Amino acid sequence: MIKRLFFFTVVFAVLAFSMPACKINYGFTGANLSAAVKTYTVYYFPNRARLINPTLSQSFTEDLREKLRRQTSLNELSENGDIEFEGQITGYEVRPMSIQKDDMAAKNRLTITIKLKYTNSKSPDDNFDRNFTAYEDYDSNLSISDVEDELSTLIIQKLTDDIFNATIANW
Repeated sequence: MIKRLFFFTVVFAVLAFSMPACKINYGFTGANLSAAVKTYTVYYFPNRARLINPTLSQSFTEDLREKLRRQTSLNELSENGDIEFEGQITGYEVRPMSIQKDDMAAKNRLTITIKLKYTNSKSPDDNFDRNFTAYEDYDSNLSISDVEDELSTLIIQKLTDDIFNATIANW
């Protein structure tokens, strides 16, 4: 009985290691790119929104670069990377939400929209142009200038997560 068990174990091991390997991409960061992709480029995202936050373009661009630096093993190039991120900030809006009695807003919402062009030179089927939008609500008793920095930081984090998931993680 032990010889038979040993024989089947050896046969199973030989078959398992001699079969053609299937490629499975996985990682703790969620990156799911072709092994041919080695570099990325993030171009500056100018602010084309009607309302302008003077630090938003720089903050968004740098945060996207930092996310790619931290969560991938790709090398950054100033231009012509294997994958490229370019676009613009097209929306920066504050709107009333949660209307109460007497038509007063209990909450306001800051919304930021990014128009992204994603180019993957190694896998052109993955290329796309798409808008990404994220928002945060805040108490209407506060002015936007009181909460703008904190809310912008939270919204940029959501946007970079969404962009990472749509491009690198292919979700």
